[in-house]
Amino acid sequence: MKKILISSFVFVILFNNKAFAYLDPGTGSIILQAILGAIAAGATWCSMYWQKVKNFFSKKTKKKDEDIKG
Repeated sequence: MKKILISSFVFVILFNNKAFAYLDPGTGSIILQAILGAIAAGATWCSMYWQKVKNFFSKKTKKKDEDIKG
């Protein structure tokens, strides 16, 4: 495994070419949009599971309250 990593590293370092690429402003917009979408998806995922946690603990407290009143 180490031989593969070392040989890959040497290959990349010795045989790299300069890339004359142009990134227009639209590319930055797409990257920003992808980052914001990932943040929104993460927030949605967290809120769904937070709601499940809240429901789990609220059911336990409701059962205890019913047992005390009943």
